[in-house]
Amino acid sequence: MQKGIHFIAGLPRSGSTLLAALLRQNPRFHAGMTSPVGSLFSTLLRQMSQENEAAVFIDDNQRARLLRACFDAYYADIHPEKLVFDTNRMWTTKLPALVELFPDLRMICCVRNPAWIIDSVERLTRRNKFEPSKIFNFDPGGTVYSRAEGLSSGAGMFGFALNALREAVYGEHSERLLLVRYETLTTNPLGTLAAIYGFIDEPLFRHDPEHIEPDYAAMEFDARLGTIGLHEIAPAVQAPSRQTLLPPDLFARFEADAFWQDTAKLPTTVRII
Repeated sequence: MQKGIHFIAGLPRSGSTLLAALLRQNPRFHAGMTSPVGSLFSTLLRQMSQENEAAVFIDDNQRARLLRACFDAYYADIHPEKLVFDTNRMWTTKLPALVELFPDLRMICCVRNPAWIIDSVERLTRRNKFEPSKIFNFDPGGTVYSRAEGLSSGAGMFGFALNALREAVYGEHSERLLLVRYETLTTNPLGTLAAIYGFIDEPLFRHDPEHIEPDYAAMEFDARLGTIGLHEIAPAVQAPSRQTLLPPDLFARFEADAFWQDTAKLPTTVRII
């Protein structure tokens, strides 16, 4: 990675696609939606484990070089002269390995009121009423309650990400994290970007939150998931204002999961905006 790498992680439906779109306005940066590097990283880790009898010939130094090579090879022809922001919600679970591979890394974790995350996915589900989603294993049945249960389970899209975020926030590398509230990003995008630039120690760039370019590859990705609009962003940053689709009891249940709101209980090493 000639110009280095940082990571975007955190919760789904919390602004990571919007943040990446804003960051790539800077010609010095590469940023996008979830990249395949995370799955390649995990697959390689498993293949180098003792599950593979040939792993006896691989030591930790070799493992580190091979894992680093995933990033070097993937980004070699994409933007070799740019600082990379690789996006994947699993990166918060891989901080010890990533810190050893990339000692200067910083991780931006997007967060949002969990009730509005569940609401956002439910809204997409109803919008794509004739197209079952991979989010729910293409099952066309269920209710808003069963869908919320699936999303918040330990392996669900939201539940996994929430647990992974907690792991990183209360872990030994919490000083690497900057938590970015969706509400802050959408109401004060330029202030948010200024804080991120300071966090990664990069000179400021003049961003334009009123003119955002869409990611057409993301649209194709969403169609394959059966969830059109999953990574859709507006042409300008705007703070959403709407009534929730969730029943009141369901909304109240998930709103309580916003553990980062009680900043007194966060490690002092974690920064949040």
